[in-house]
This record gives sequence, structure tokens and C-alpha cells, in this order.
Amino acid sequence: MPNLVSHPDEVKVVSRRFGLGATDIDKYIELDGYKATRMAIEKGPEWIIAEMKASGLRGRGGAGFPTGMKWSFVPKVSEKPKYVLVNGDESEPGTCKDHVLFLHDPHAVIEGTMIAGLAIGAKMGFIYLRGEYRYLLKIVEKAVADAYAKGFLGKNIFGKEGVDFDIITQTGAGAYEVGEESALMESLEGKRGVPRIKPPFPAVVGLYGGPTVINNAETIANAPHILLMGGETYAKLGSERNGGTRLFGISGHVNRPGVYELPMGYSMRKAIYEVAGGIKDGKALKAVVPGGSSCPVLKADEIDVGLDFDQMAKAGTMLGSGGIVVLDETVSIVEFALRTIAFYQHESCGWCIPCREGTDWLKKTLTRFHAGAGNKKDIDNIQYLAENMMGRTFCPLGDAAAMPTLGFIKKFRGEFEEYLEGKRVDNPLIQIKPYGEPAGIGAGH
Repeated sequence: MPNLVSHPDEVKVVSRRFGLGATDIDKYIELDGYKATRMAIEKGPEWIIAEMKASGLRGRGGAGFPTGMKWSFVPKVSEKPKYVLVNGDESEPGTCKDHVLFLHDPHAVIEGTMIAGLAIGAKMGFIYLRGEYRYLLKIVEKAVADAYAKGFLGKNIFGKEGVDFDIITQTGAGAYEVGEESALMESLEGKRGVPRIKPPFPAVVGLYGGPTVINNAETIANAPHILLMGGETYAKLGSERNGGTRLFGISGHVNRPGVYELPMGYSMRKAIYEVAGGIKDGKALKAVVPGGSSCPVLKADEIDVGLDFDQMAKAGTMLGSGGIVVLDETVSIVEFALRTIAFYQHESCGWCIPCREGTDWLKKTLTRFHAGAGNKKDIDNIQYLAENMMGRTFCPLGDAAAMPTLGFIKKFRGEFEEYLEGKRVDNPLIQIKPYGEPAGIGAGH
């Protein structure tokens, strides 16, 4: 289990109960648990959505869409049942924040799911956990059972006649693809986890054909805190158009890796050098993957940027899912690019040709290049392949594979060229197997 870390610059909102035994429902109630749900029942859906909009909360799964606005898109009247779906399929390499949330504060996710349901008029929610998080499923299932035992879930919750809400937990089978919202719904319905064509969008036609709100686990867990402190107060914790705080998983070559809750807009440089304690062994910083493996890399001289969606976009990358991976001077970018594309090639569902074929050719080319059998034309071909994948797939997995690849080529082209001349960073992590399959890369990532 991961150790909890802390730093004086943290602003603890969603993590404020971590380490306090809040998996126990009585302790959670003692720490203001389920108060927000009672308020939501009394004040109604319009108040809930108004507070969520005022909070400036944007989706913490990667897309950064305003949460209150997403909830408001759900039609008030529907012939089919409405649903809330919590995306806990945390499979982006470098990302580990939801894991800690489920481990230490599962009731916050449950309560947030209930609040979302009250906001849109749903009577059922699903919490979908990553397949490899089986041990967390036991924690979440116990929390759900305890909520039922208290009368917080089921019929007439909190003693309110006619107010019903049920929650079902489910795990995936290890597929990265089902982190995409429509593939997640397909998986939950018992089908193969491949994306749906949009429109229609989930808010209108979602799970089982009914209007559905789908949010990341961290997004949902913020809802109770927002209602308790007020949307405007929460918004002021962050930067303009990026309200509140965020859980950042800082990993790689740093002295104090871990999950930290920092205000939106916090300096990336400070996050690396102060919060995470700087680069290990006194080495120099080479690059940073700022939000999980799908985000374009930043060079060492590009980290004076705020950690919010808008500032990262201006820097030519993304905030993504909050997984900051720090690379020191010993890392071979050629090798890192191969490890990255090998993951996406393995996880492509194969439904659309640009992703299925593009990731495969990128992996083959980079494998040959890494093995020492490449040529200068390969560098241009890698860029060409990645550019022709962008925007041409049914879901963002094709882009997720192409964007980091383009970043590696454009920002570290010189290293690729030097690699051809035999000037390689002496830190071999990958042993090439027959048929070009890198060792150690598989579903577990």
C-alpha cells in the first residue's frame, strides 16, 4: 500500500480525511460525512447544480470539462431511467490518485455519487473500478454495504419518503480502453469495451439508453466538499477558470514521490523541487510528463508553468489525469518513447484502423530503431505516422498515443539522431525479445 505524504503547501479538501480512518462509516460521519447529501435533499437539484457551476470544478479524469455544466445537460424529464457512472478505471501510466482516494475515503465517492444522482434525478449509480484494483473493491463494497445498513442507500434514504438511491460496484478486466466513457458503458452493459460513435452523447443517451452522467472518481468525491464549503469558496482555492484543488501523483526521479493535493494553478517547478523534494541523487532534470503518459513531454526549461488546464494548454501540453512523471538526465528518450507506444499498442481495442495500425507501426519502427537497426528516415516516418493518427479515431486513444510520440520527436530530435550515431544514454531498461516485443510491458503496466 502507498505511504501517505504531505507538504505545507498542500490545501487539503478531498484528501482531508486521508489517514484518519474514514473507511469506517461512523468515523466518516464524525468527520462531516453525509451532511452534504442531507443538504442536497433539502435544497434540491437546482441548488446543487448552481453550487457545482460556481465551484469551477472541471473534470479530474483528463478532459477538464466543467462538472456543473455537464450535470445541467441531462434532461429533466426522461422516459428511461437516469444513471450516475463513476469512472474509477484509473489506467493511465503515471496516474495513481484515485487509488489513494478509494483506499482512504471511499464514502466520499459514494456520497458524491448520491449528490450527482440527486442533481440529475437519477435513482441508481455505478462505481466502476479498474480490474487490477480488486483489493480496493473489497473496501468500496464494504463502504456501500455500511451505507445501506445506515439507511443512507436504498429506499427512502435518510428517512425521506420517495427519495431512493442504489449503488452497484463493478470492476473491469484490465483494459485501458474502458477508461473512455462510452467504452466504459459498453463494458458495464456486458459487451466488449469499445467506444461508441458520438453523438448521441451520454447525457442524453447513455447507459442502457438512458441519460447518464459520467465523472471521474476524484471529480465525484469533490462534490460533498463543495456543497459544505460553498461553490464560490471552493473556486477561490484555485486559479481563474480552474476552481479548487487537485490530487497530483508525482513519480519518477524525485526524492519524495507521492500523491499531493495542491491548488489548481500551482507552479510545476515548485511541485517538483519543493513539494517532491527535487531530483534524486543530485542529478539534472531532463523532462517531465505532466499529466500521465498521453500528455506531450515538457523539457527542463519549460516547467515554469502553472498546473491548471489552461496554462498547460498554452504550454503545448495537457494537465491530463494529474500524473507528473519526472525524468532525470539518465533517461533515454528513445527508450521512453518505445515504452510509451508499446503500452498504447498493447491497449488499443483495434476497432478503428488509424489506431490499430498506427500504434503497431510506431511500435515496430521504434523497436527496430531502439535495437540499433534504424535510419534517419525512421525519425520522419515516426512523426508522419503520429500526425496521421491525430483526430482520426473514434476515441482519444489514438491521440493519446500520437501526442506524446510527437512531443518526443519534436523536442528531442537531436537525441534520436545521436542515437543513430551510437551516442546513447547508458541506462538500458528494455531488453528486446524476439519479434521486437519489449520485455516487461504488458497489461499490468
